[in-house]
Amino acid sequence: MPSRPVRIAPSLLAADFARLGEEARAVAEAGADWLHLDIMDGHFVPNLSFGPVVVRALRRHVAIPFDVHLMIAPADPYLEAFASAGADLISVHPEAGPHLHRTLQTIRALGKRAGVVLNPATPLAALDHVLDLCDLVLVMAVNPGFGGQAFLAGQLDKIAALRRRIDATGRDIALQVDGGITAATAPACIAAGADVLVAGTAVFGAADYGQAIASLRSSAGDGLRSSAGDDMRSGASDNARGGAADGLRISAGNIPRGGANAIPQGAG
Repeated sequence: MPSRPVRIAPSLLAADFARLGEEARAVAEAGADWLHLDIMDGHFVPNLSFGPVVVRALRRHVAIPFDVHLMIAPADPYLEAFASAGADLISVHPEAGPHLHRTLQTIRALGKRAGVVLNPATPLAALDHVLDLCDLVLVMAVNPGFGGQAFLAGQLDKIAALRRRIDATGRDIALQVDGGITAATAPACIAAGADVLVAGTAVFGAADYGQAIASLRSSAGDGLRSSAGDDMRSGASDNARGGAADGLRISAGNIPRGGANAIPQGAG
């Protein structure tokens, strides 16, 4: 099967908040596949960002998929608002509510793709009994709440283990990584099995958004090439951290309906 395409999702959290519409258009025109929207409530995480009113306003500016990451608790009362505002995918944390299964069901009933977010200390066991409802799983490579943090290399083991688990299901579930993503850290993430990279400062902190996205895409290609030719993923994180991630195969999968940028349909 052909290799799953790598998608770049710039995080608007790192953009100029006085020019959000312009910034969203700029990264879309620069080649971004998705736009990642971090929603923070100052309660679940120690920061505030924006809500569904801003998401709705942004929707008029760009056509690429909106990847909405809810760092709020509770999340359930706001799912419909973000869905109607224009979200294409809505991701939630297991810790944000008592009934993760019901939350994912609600997101899908609203006609949106559903994702689960794993913080650095959240185990893969949190996905037990809900992976069949997931279109995406996001591994946080930093503790959520602030942009510009350093990449936690210990999360590579989790990414590799999660890729094996996703592949075993045979479902088209995206594996996203957020936190400390740069041209230097992207190859390790891809070699471990990720296929969607969220980058904030690496894109919006660059003078040329197009060049920054191209650099991330090129470095992700390095991770793809270094991982080709071996059926085993074990040791992915050790090899990647040592700069020798050769011999590790990343996931294979079909390009989802709607083209390479479409949100995958994990349980559909």
